Amino acid sequence: MVSNLSIGIVGLPNAGKSTLFNALVGRQIANIANYPFCTIDPNVGVVEVPDEKLDKLAQMSESVQKINAIVEFVDIAGLIKGASKGEGLGNKFLDNIRKCDAICHVVRGFSDTNVIKTGSDPMSDFEVVCTELILKDLETIDKFIDNNKKNTDNKKEYEVALKLKTELDKGSLAINVKLDSEEEKICKQFFLLTAKPYFIVVNLDEETYKKFSISNLQFKNEMEVVPICAKIEQELAEFSNQEKIEFLKDLGIEEAGLERVIKRAYEVLGLQSFYTTGKKESRAWTIKVGAKAPQAAGVIHTDFERGFIMAEVISFEELLEIKDWKKAKEMGKIRHEGRDYLMRPDDVVEFRFNV
Repeated sequence: MVSNLSIGIVGLPNAGKSTLFNALVGRQIANIANYPFCTIDPNVGVVEVPDEKLDKLAQMSESVQKINAIVEFVDIAGLIKGASKGEGLGNKFLDNIRKCDAICHVVRGFSDTNVIKTGSDPMSDFEVVCTELILKDLETIDKFIDNNKKNTDNKKEYEVALKLKTELDKGSLAINVKLDSEEEKICKQFFLLTAKPYFIVVNLDEETYKKFSISNLQFKNEMEVVPICAKIEQELAEFSNQEKIEFLKDLGIEEAGLERVIKRAYEVLGLQSFYTTGKKESRAWTIKVGAKAPQAAGVIHTDFERGFIMAEVISFEELLEIKDWKKAKEMGKIRHEGRDYLMRPDDVVEFRFNV
């Protein structure tokens, strides 16, 4: 079952983290001010995952209610160089990150002389944060190594710790260290900050955002960057859907940056959706990628997993073409899948189970 998975929004002070957070939750929650450590205690917001498939299913079924999948975002205090040694709000900041399941790195790509700048350029700012996370992880690993040099019972764990230390010393993030399945399980026991999945959001000013090119940012090729203008996104949060469409059209932008951020967060957490639909409601249910049918049934209700018989499944595209579940069943288009069925991200399902 999937629950309480959260993304920590991190970065240097005045990168636009709280502005992004407020835009995500669609209302003013986080304090926005032009000075470091404006956010001390983390703000938490639950955000719906935009889903065109769900929208179409709800329309097709004329559902009374539509329930999107959700992601939790946590707005964390700005970090400064030396955080790993307790500088600024370092210890509190790092502890808050440790509680999150993934990290959204917000880096500043806008110019505004009215907002104090604590970094230099997006790549360097990202590396400052990563360095502090690496230093804190090295502290954790070094402590384990010192305490287990003569402990023969922890030989494998000790070897993995040495391997991680070697790579962390080189400046590598733990998530990028090549580990086999056994080593990955051991790595999780260390609760390393750099072992968390992450993505990068570059916060741009309006003019730069409209003509943004990823080639203008000197990030490594393997890093996928999500461009946004947090200021625009916060304005959009106050508009109706039609007003948003017209506003973005006027700016020459096809998709709101927040939609990309939320979808990317969902992907980074290793999540996918499956759907149920009917007159009462259409709903996107959240499961881990690789989940099997009984696990998916258990997300709806634990009794469904315990008494699982089978899953009746049809793809979103096929159901939308036929436009009716009952008709699809009469046409023999509904598949009957058993316990070993791997759920797909476009599955529309009804589960059969014994009480």
